[in-house]
Amino acid sequence: MRERAVSLAREKGEVRTKDLTDIGAPLCYLARMREEGLLVKVGYGRYRAAVPKAA
Repeated sequence: MRERAVSLAREKGEVRTKDLTDIGAPLCYLARMREEGLLVKVGYGRYRAAVPKAA
């Protein structure tokens, strides 16, 4: 589910909470994905995929 949410964010550039819940991602996943550095919150109910850090 996380992979789907992140790929949607990468595809669209920015997603809303509703976009993520529409694909079946529970709201509790949002906080976990932010903590893991997969998503970045850019505003109220808006998220972007995090840019991977260079090694």
